[in-house]
Amino acid sequence: MKRRYFDWAATAPPDFAFSGHPFGNPSSLHEEGREAKKFLEAARSRCAAVLGVRNEELSFTSGGTEANAIACFSLLAKPRRKDGADKGAALLYSAAEHPSVRENCAVLGRLGIASAAAGVDSGGAVSEASLSAALKKNPAPRMAFFMAVNNETGAAADLASLTALLRSRVQSPVHVHCDMVQAAGKIPFDIAAAGIDSAAISAHKLGGPRGTGLLYARKKFDTLIRGGGQEGGVRPGTENVFGAAAMAAALEKHAAPGALESARRGAELRMEALVAGLRKRLDKRFFTIPAYRAPADRRFSPWILQCRLEGIPGEVMVRCLDEAGFAVSTGSACSAAEKKRPVLEAMGVDARSRLEGIRISQGWSTTSEDVEALVRAIAGICEKLPRV
Repeated sequence: MKRRYFDWAATAPPDFAFSGHPFGNPSSLHEEGREAKKFLEAARSRCAAVLGVRNEELSFTSGGTEANAIACFSLLAKPRRKDGADKGAALLYSAAEHPSVRENCAVLGRLGIASAAAGVDSGGAVSEASLSAALKKNPAPRMAFFMAVNNETGAAADLASLTALLRSRVQSPVHVHCDMVQAAGKIPFDIAAAGIDSAAISAHKLGGPRGTGLLYARKKFDTLIRGGGQEGGVRPGTENVFGAAAMAAALEKHAAPGALESARRGAELRMEALVAGLRKRLDKRFFTIPAYRAPADRRFSPWILQCRLEGIPGEVMVRCLDEAGFAVSTGSACSAAEKKRPVLEAMGVDARSRLEGIRISQGWSTTSEDVEALVRAIAGICEKLPRV
């Protein structure tokens, strides 16, 4: 049975071939170490060129989760204000953030650093209105987190507007961090235009190796973890030279402007066919989440579709599709064991619909034939299974 993969938001199939990287430790002073260091810095330069940033603004990490956590826990390394300006939460984050932000904010809370969630609209994105409401209760945040593209719904944030609003409303300095994991290589993204201070990127979402990521930082900030001082002290520990080079290759292949826009258009056409096919075959049993989403709507990434099949629990549909040769998910792989769907709940989706939701995500090698086969498979399962 041919397997068809529709869980690219969890991880992309490997799309790199690389060998012959230096084995030396980049921190060593001998020739082997110097060769590895040169190789590492060349990879950093390649990544910086694609992203339009300076070499020194990039630090290699183990992935998006660690990059988010480094930024989050940097608050613990910053001295508290002594002028009485600390009012409300020190950290604001989108209510639809990835668990690597949402759960670490809860840890900060237990350590005495308060955080608060800014609500999202029915599309899953923070609006200027919801951010303004959060700022009324928390007028002096020191840090704010906003995803560029939501990993469950594909909702794209208007980061430039949100950042500008923060800068105009908050009198003291506020650090804006962006989870770019589902944006890099998928939608056009200008780091400078967004006005952010730091960002997280993951290699394996781009077809690169697992265990490699990037932390962009416009200005160096103090971090919590100490060690050997690697990566400018931002992320201590012996660097993954192979992972850095492979990530550079993945960014060059998929995130360069020309390749990105061409791939995006293909994704939009396949998404349009997917949505139209399911609506035609299932009529009123198929619903997109959010309800008003259009396949080519630039407020969303065309690579991710959150939808529900009325009367069929999402976990049941995932298992049935798996048996039929299709890989889909209910939501974030990082919280797959949980029954709750906090992102959909934050969007105002009712409890039953949340449990019926599935996430279909495509990638560069997804074909129109794959989409047609998925539509037939879902329709066939819906015909066979009784409604709950």
